[in-house]
Amino acid sequence: MEKSFGPLLFIPGDNNGNYPCCHSLYLECDKKVLIDPASNRDRLLTILNTSGVDAVWLSHWHEDHFTHLDLFDSKELWISELDAEPLRSIDHFFDAYGMNSDERPPWTKTMYDMFHFKPRAADRLIKPTDFIDLGGMTIEVIHTPGHTPGHTSLYFRELEILFLGDYDLTSFGPWYGDTGSDIDATLESVKRLRQIDARLWITSHGVGIRDSVKPEAWDNYISVIDLRDEKLLDFLKQPRSMQEIVEKRIVYKKKREPKEFYDFGERAIMNKHIERLIKRGFIAFDGSVYQGI
Repeated sequence: MEKSFGPLLFIPGDNNGNYPCCHSLYLECDKKVLIDPASNRDRLLTILNTSGVDAVWLSHWHEDHFTHLDLFDSKELWISELDAEPLRSIDHFFDAYGMNSDERPPWTKTMYDMFHFKPRAADRLIKPTDFIDLGGMTIEVIHTPGHTPGHTSLYFRELEILFLGDYDLTSFGPWYGDTGSDIDATLESVKRLRQIDARLWITSHGVGIRDSVKPEAWDNYISVIDLRDEKLLDFLKQPRSMQEIVEKRIVYKKKREPKEFYDFGERAIMNKHIERLIKRGFIAFDGSVYQGI
């Protein structure tokens, strides 16, 4: 259900705000701003045609945050300078995900049909240390890389509300499967966010609005990373190919449809764990199979 906090409106996403949707935020200040337009198309269109929208901000470049951006072609687009490139073309988008040529065809139709992808150049590149004054509302930009290189969390200072974006504290845990994603950066971003005092916390997915975040919520969220490490190392007591690792379903727990989507996600995240564990000397790769050392 929608909820207002002064000039800030929380707009719940379809599918309970879970992929392929997210929750949106709308700020009605001197400048009217919509953040992450992927909640509900009809509701966002109503806001556009009644209250109005001057600018759209994206917390990061992922498709489940820009689904209805096509409704706002004539409005300013703001995004982190580190996350702007994937929106410039469909090839740049797939490059940022690290998709190979075989994986792109089924995704191309989905990107156009489901997510209404259109190439966009940002009108303003948000800097990691920006303070944005909208007239009566000061927003502190908090650079929280790891999920994407330019993932942006926001602190609404007068309201004491912290928008966590995709550090959503869900039981799934963090996502860090893109070319520019990084597990250690994810851990550092979570550490930074949990140190910020706030009155309310808002996430892009899941519950959405939290009036408290206990230490164990943060701990449980990042513990998923260690659990994935442990399961992978246990599986690699014997030599395994990447396809075998994907079929183990350490990330998604079971086979899901569409298979192309979940196979890619499984492989992308497992690759990050493999890279990290190879650097730490826990896994060896002989050119065809992986094995724990």
